[in-house]
Amino acid sequence: MSTLTDAIESGDRRAVARLITKLENRIPSAYTDLAALFPHTGTAKVIGITGAPGVGKSTLVDRIVALIRAASHSCAVLAVDPSSPISGGALLGDRIRMPEHAVDDGVFIRSMSARGTLGGLAPTAWAAVHVLDAGKYEFVLLETVGVGQSEIAVAGAADLVVLVMTPDLGDSVQTLKAGVLEVADVIVLNKSDGPAASRALRELRAIVDGAAQQPVSILQTVGLDGTGVDGLWFELQSLLASFAASGELMRRRSARLRGELIRSLDEALRTDVLSEIVADPQFCSALTEVAGRRVDPVSAARLLLASLGHY
Repeated sequence: MSTLTDAIESGDRRAVARLITKLENRIPSAYTDLAALFPHTGTAKVIGITGAPGVGKSTLVDRIVALIRAASHSCAVLAVDPSSPISGGALLGDRIRMPEHAVDDGVFIRSMSARGTLGGLAPTAWAAVHVLDAGKYEFVLLETVGVGQSEIAVAGAADLVVLVMTPDLGDSVQTLKAGVLEVADVIVLNKSDGPAASRALRELRAIVDGAAQQPVSILQTVGLDGTGVDGLWFELQSLLASFAASGELMRRRSARLRGELIRSLDEALRTDVLSEIVADPQFCSALTEVAGRRVDPVSAARLLLASLGHY
């Protein structure tokens, strides 16, 4: 293995950060390092935290990290932030996120740019989880970008999913209808210290009872003062233990790796095959036919794939 991968396995936070940066920038050697690390992964417990903007995801994550550290476990946080329209990087940085944990060697915090990707996760979030796993972080918290109704990709990257909502349900009900409910294991009604909390809890339970495809726990918290967060952390640990005992954890991880393999195949095919096709003289001929309105683009693409042996 390389010096970088050796450092990651020894728990060097700076080495972990360097490899994640290389992956984000798609530097070829990063994939060689990831391949070397992959046999040493598979032990980190990955928890997805998702929900609409303003529901208090980051505050809850901060509280959960404190409880994880109080139990002497190591923890990493991958927080996916909106992309800068100028640089493409994360608009929010890890330097302003959870400052009280920033100097804790047992905590790794990283902001990743969504880079325009739908689904709430950064394109390299899955690879970053493997790096953190190899770096011996026992828990990885994946906080999605919080863009509203497309936050279901986290289900393909986490062992369990927490959906955070507030008593002012509003758009959150639409989020439930959009499919997030289908992937949530725990729903947290955060900011539950107001007068609307009881009514919102009744409405939420009615929605879950009528639409959930799997058992869903519903908990109330107040992230700002920590009320209910101990109970949330206990529930997360209980679910992870239950999943491990029943074989559900292994099933979910197998499904997660299957999804990663399919995504990797899709990317490789798009990159390699597309480059080959565009470089072939037949592409120019097909483009001429399309430009002359003699063949439509879909038919031309199918003909190109067939003629080059890819379809």
